Amino acid sequence: MSARVEIRMPLEQEGDKSVVRAWLKQVGDRVLRDEAIVEIETDKVAIEVPAPADGVLAEIALEIGADAPAGALLGLIASVIPDAQSAIRNPVGRKTPRSLGSAPSPAAEPPNDGREQRLSPLVRRLIADNAVEIAAIVGSGRDGRVTHRDVMAFVEQGKAGPPAPSPATLPLADKASRSTRVPHDSMRRNIAEHMTRSLATAPHVTAVFEADFSAIMAHRKRHKAAYAQAGAPLTYSAYIILAAAAAMEAAPNVNSRWHDDDLELFEDANIGIAVALGDKGLIVPVIAKAQTLSLKQIAQRLGELTEKARAGRLTPADVRGGAFTISNHGVSGSLLAAPIIINQPQSAILGIGKLEKRVIVREIDGADTIQIRPMAYVSLTIDHRVLDGHQTNAWLTHFVETLENWPSED
Repeated sequence: MSARVEIRMPLEQEGDKSVVRAWLKQVGDRVLRDEAIVEIETDKVAIEVPAPADGVLAEIALEIGADAPAGALLGLIASVIPDAQSAIRNPVGRKTPRSLGSAPSPAAEPPNDGREQRLSPLVRRLIADNAVEIAAIVGSGRDGRVTHRDVMAFVEQGKAGPPAPSPATLPLADKASRSTRVPHDSMRRNIAEHMTRSLATAPHVTAVFEADFSAIMAHRKRHKAAYAQAGAPLTYSAYIILAAAAAMEAAPNVNSRWHDDDLELFEDANIGIAVALGDKGLIVPVIAKAQTLSLKQIAQRLGELTEKARAGRLTPADVRGGAFTISNHGVSGSLLAAPIIINQPQSAILGIGKLEKRVIVREIDGADTIQIRPMAYVSLTIDHRVLDGHQTNAWLTHFVETLENWPSED
C-alpha cells in the first residue's frame, strides 16, 4: 500500500465554527505540496488549507457543508497513485468516505476542454450568482486558475454585470402573495449563532454620548492629501481607533475578557473594526497594538485591511486577537444603534452614528451661543458583568474629549 498523508484542519482557527466551503481538487487529482486544496469558512474569515505533500487526492473525509473543528481529518493524499486494492481498503469499523476507490478511472474522466473545468464549485456558484463572464477574470491561482478571491475582487471593482435572478418564487395559498427562500450561507448562519449566543451570555447595557467632530475634520482637511501620498488614506475611522485606544487608560476593564473565575485584562489595545460585506454580513479585521501606533500608521493599516476584507483576501492573522470592536454603523445612515451586540468574548463594543450638522448651544466667553457643528452619537455597549455605569461613562468621556480636542498638527 502506498503511503498516505493526512490533510487536517489547522489547530488554531478564528471564529466559533468552521465548515468546508469547497474542495479545489477532486479524488484522483494530482496535487502539489502547499497547493490550496480545500476552502474553509468561519464566521470571521475564509481560508485555504494547503496540501501537506505531493501526490494524489485519495480520499475526502469531510464533504462540502460539513463542520470542520480544529484538528479534524479533512482528507488523505496518496504519495503515489495506489492500486485498485489499496484504493478501496478502509480501516475496520470506519464509515467509508468518498475515496479514490469510488472515483471514476482516469479513462472515464471527460477531457479538460477549457478553463471552465478547472473551476471549484464555489467559484462556479459565485460566477453564476453575479452573472460574471469567466473569460473577463484574470486568475491568480496555479496555472492561471480563477479563485473565489479573483471573482470577489472582480465584482467589487464594479466590472461585473447585474446579479443573477433570484430563486424562483414559490406560490402561496393566496396567489396575490409570493415569496422566495434563499438558503443561508455558512457565514450568515455562523454570524446568527454568534450573535444569539452573545445576547444569551452577557447582560447588555448601552450608554450614549455626543461627539463634536470639528477638530478632527479640520485636522483631516489639513493632512488628508499628504497622508494619501504616503499610502495612508485618512478616514474618520483612523481617528476613532486612536481615540478608543487612548480611552482604555480611563477604564481598563473595557479592554478585557470575562472568565467564570476571573477577569482577563489586556495590556495591548487590539481593536477590531467591522467591515460590511454587503448582504453577506460583517467581518472584523484587527488593528493590533493600536496604542503604540501613530495616526498615519493606523490609517495605512486600516486601508490595507479594508481592501483585503472586501476582496476576500483576509488571512486568519488579520482577524486574530481582537479585544475590543468598533461598529461605524453611521456610514450607512443610522444615527443610533442600540444595543450593538458585543463580539464575544469581548466586554464592550463602540458604536459610531451618522455624522451630521446640528444646532447646539455652546458657552463662549460666559455667554450661551447657538452653533452649527458636525456631531455624531457615540455609544458604548458593555457587558454588565464586567463594567458598571461609572466605568462606561468614564471611558466615553475620555473618548469624546480626545476627539474634540484633537491637536491641529501631528
